Amino acid sequence: MPAVDWQAELAALKTLSADIGNDPLLTQGAGGNTSLKVDGTLWIKASGTWLAHATERDIMVPVEMAPLVAAVEAVDPAAEQAQQFVVTELNGSGLRPSIETTVHALMPHRVVLHVHCVDTIAFAVRSDCAEQVAPRLTGLNWSCVPYARPGLPLALAIAEHSDNRPDVLVLANHGLVVGGETVKEAAALLADVKARLRIVPRMATTPDLDELARLTAGSDYRLPHSEVAHWVATDPQSAALAVRGSLYPDHVIFLGAGSVIAKGNEDAAAVVKRMGAAPVAIVFPGIGVLMRGDAVPGADAMARCLADVLARIPADAPVRVLTEEEHRQLTDWDAEKYRQELARRAQKKIA
Repeated sequence: MPAVDWQAELAALKTLSADIGNDPLLTQGAGGNTSLKVDGTLWIKASGTWLAHATERDIMVPVEMAPLVAAVEAVDPAAEQAQQFVVTELNGSGLRPSIETTVHALMPHRVVLHVHCVDTIAFAVRSDCAEQVAPRLTGLNWSCVPYARPGLPLALAIAEHSDNRPDVLVLANHGLVVGGETVKEAAALLADVKARLRIVPRMATTPDLDELARLTAGSDYRLPHSEVAHWVATDPQSAALAVRGSLYPDHVIFLGAGSVIAKGNEDAAAVVKRMGAAPVAIVFPGIGVLMRGDAVPGADAMARCLADVLARIPADAPVRVLTEEEHRQLTDWDAEKYRQELARRAQKKIA
């Protein structure tokens, strides 16, 4: 392979990252991450930052790969603290590396892209995911990885497939990972997989904005930032799927466990009283969705993601929801608490 200008590759990765981050069908909010390996150093997106900001902010963190990989292979809890392996003198931002740094470190490719592609997730939440995607990914070197909590558990699950050196990983109840030797190669593979797994969404009716305005009376709720977010309420099949529970980690982190569905003639205030707390989002079947007034931008991004994903799942699909234990693992996890704190700080700056 000819010599590669890694400064140019890092610049190209930042441009690609911003493109990915600005496509809500590929990643949402602070979700997803990208990386580049250069002479033993892994440059990876910082935890809590948005890929959409890759060209305007310093969001790439340098991590020393060898000791991190050794920690994973030893199943050392230190692997969960990727900040311990940061090359401090190169880390101008002072931020922590992504919570999924171990996944990128274990992939043999120089360039790794991890996205929360809504088409992929619509397959990945199905118990028959492998059977569904197999004919679509014919000719590619791919694997389907069973669900594991992001971080070390997911890295260990991926390691089970390392013998085949897959270029494409479909992560159950999570998303998609692709790898290539150059940014251009990885980008082309991502585009190919996205096209192969594309699902035409069901079209939902428009929300009842007048009724939603009435339902906010006496509460601190507002409309979601994206009108697409209402689909979960205005499409009956999506609403029925939402009742089943949480489908992937970022839903739990930004919206809470499952979906809160309003009953009968409840308005927002009545839902809060019934729940004993104010949920981040409330689904009013046949009407639309309301977001809590202080919901961070990432929560709005995930509200739209939920609608996008559900609109691509057949009503009779064998869907696997996250278990109570899997919810607990996510909400009690220090790395996710750090990411949420960054989101809250950013929200305060905006306010």
